[in-house]
Amino acid sequence: MSFAAVFKLLHIYLMATVKYFITFPYAMLLGVDFLQSLIVVTIGGISGFYFFYYLSGHLIHFYYQHHHKLLAAIKKVLRVDLHRMIEAKEKPARQKINKKARLIAKLKKKYGFWGIIIMTPSLLSIPIGAFLLKKYYSRKKHIVTYMTLSILGWALLFSSIFIILPKPM
Repeated sequence: MSFAAVFKLLHIYLMATVKYFITFPYAMLLGVDFLQSLIVVTIGGISGFYFFYYLSGHLIHFYYQHHHKLLAAIKKVLRVDLHRMIEAKEKPARQKINKKARLIAKLKKKYGFWGIIIMTPSLLSIPIGAFLLKKYYSRKKHIVTYMTLSILGWALLFSSIFIILPKPM
């Protein structure tokens, strides 16, 4: 395998760790072999989720431990008192409850966790989905397993679409 091919696969791998959805078609456009691109994109998506999920945990923990110091440093450097701005925020006026607000609340309640699991590889990016899962659902069991299965499911969907669609001549 040439250096250019290894570099191309590394590029695809790194891209899959961040934006999984567009990487498989991108790999096909670059002319990478179907099986190689499927393996590299899938491994990139899974390893990217692991990396960003555990990194998010450390960043959230660091923020909770040191947020007062961070706000003080921002105040000193930028001369903006974020702490006072956060405390002084007025409560927003009560919204009228309409059909749209009810629908949004219902969707959040009904599809929150599973919506993030399913949408992370496709619509959200891997880092954003990993952060949201770590922030809001870190106490749920088997998050990493569910996300891995979601990434594998999307890989199965991509490969079946590629196999079904006719290839250009």
